[in-house]
Amino acid sequence: MSPRADAVRSRERILDEARRHDVRALRLNDIARDAGVGIGTVYRHFPTVRTLIEALSVDSLARLSEAAEASATEQDAERAFRGFLSDALSLQLADAGLESVLTDLARTDPVVHSECAAARAKVFDGYGSVLARAQRDGVARPDISAAQLQRLVCGIEHAVRLGTPADREMLLDILLAGIRPASRTPAAVATAAPSPVVAAG
Repeated sequence: MSPRADAVRSRERILDEARRHDVRALRLNDIARDAGVGIGTVYRHFPTVRTLIEALSVDSLARLSEAAEASATEQDAERAFRGFLSDALSLQLADAGLESVLTDLARTDPVVHSECAAARAKVFDGYGSVLARAQRDGVARPDISAAQLQRLVCGIEHAVRLGTPADREMLLDILLAGIRPASRTPAAVATAAPSPVVAAG
């Protein structure tokens, strides 16, 4: 086996073993021991726990981008918007490291892990396109940004984890209700003409 093929096999073995661990408590020494490779091998592929978490999330990032693309094929804008947010929430609940990869940008070194950085940029583009359509079709309020929407999904993820899986659909409904444009703005209510007063007979 060539040195490159051996390196690829070692990397996959490390990733396979890491998937069996709680991503919130990963330790490179533990992964090396359980994968049957030297700690130096682990560090060559993943210099930090963060880079390992990013590698584990690349597949989830790709599926999140695919969910954004799939939503564009749904003719009903409201169903498309809900479907995408539901998919995004499901992916984050299934991949405990995904939220950190999406939100804690300061800890990412794109030189160390350019694959993850590229995949995440595509996800952000997907959020932007899905939200732009929802805003254009009156499904989402015009003053929310894609970054804010993504953080709201993270908030719902935390709420579901703190509660039970049964909370998921109700909390998603609440999120969507809060994002919908108000039927009447406060300004419109304030300037509405007063009801006529009926004079006493």
